[in-house]
Amino acid sequence: MSADQTRHSQAGEAELVTDPDELAQLEGLNGIRQFDAVVGMVESFLSPDRPFKFRPSHLLHLHREALRGITRYAGTWRPADIEIGGSQHRPVGAHQVPEMIEDMCDYVNSSWEAKTAIHLSAYVMWRLNWIHPFTDGNGRTSRAASYLILCVKTGYLLPGKLTIPDQISQDRTPYYQALEAADRSLATTSSLDLREMETLLSSLLARQLLQVMNDAGGNPAHSIA
Repeated sequence: MSADQTRHSQAGEAELVTDPDELAQLEGLNGIRQFDAVVGMVESFLSPDRPFKFRPSHLLHLHREALRGITRYAGTWRPADIEIGGSQHRPVGAHQVPEMIEDMCDYVNSSWEAKTAIHLSAYVMWRLNWIHPFTDGNGRTSRAASYLILCVKTGYLLPGKLTIPDQISQDRTPYYQALEAADRSLATTSSLDLREMETLLSSLLARQLLQVMNDAGGNPAHSIA
């Protein structure tokens, strides 16, 4: 996927911040806030006294943290239809967003015991992008929500400095390709195929955990005979 084919929301929304440097600084700060929100939610839901149920309010909270001060629609569903530049997919109408988000959460909750952490994480990452419920920040919120699901389902906050969302931010091409592959499977066969997204997340998770081992001096090359 070339640079001019990069997926991006096209909502025609007036920006609250127009200075590129100020915007970049604010996005960086909000990225930290959003990740801190994920950490707080994971730690909260790992308590046996608070069993996890995936809810639309979780998505709105993560979106609010990512877009705080950037858009007046931070933490709210988009009020109008939207297009995704660089993609053949056309998101659902704005009036369908709340119901489809509820359905997505219902799928995760009803499949919680039967499906793997990788599958549920991949499903949320793809489905949220497919619905595209926000005017902006859909990708950031989908990656944060996916990571939330992965951590809670596996039962702990995954270690590692270079997290899955960080790795995707460094190289979005495989991520975009996995989204498009899932989109095509649904559009052409009416049967969702998430294998490419699941494979991607599995490889990124392995890289995240391998870096932890290397940082701890667990590289086999350092072993003593």
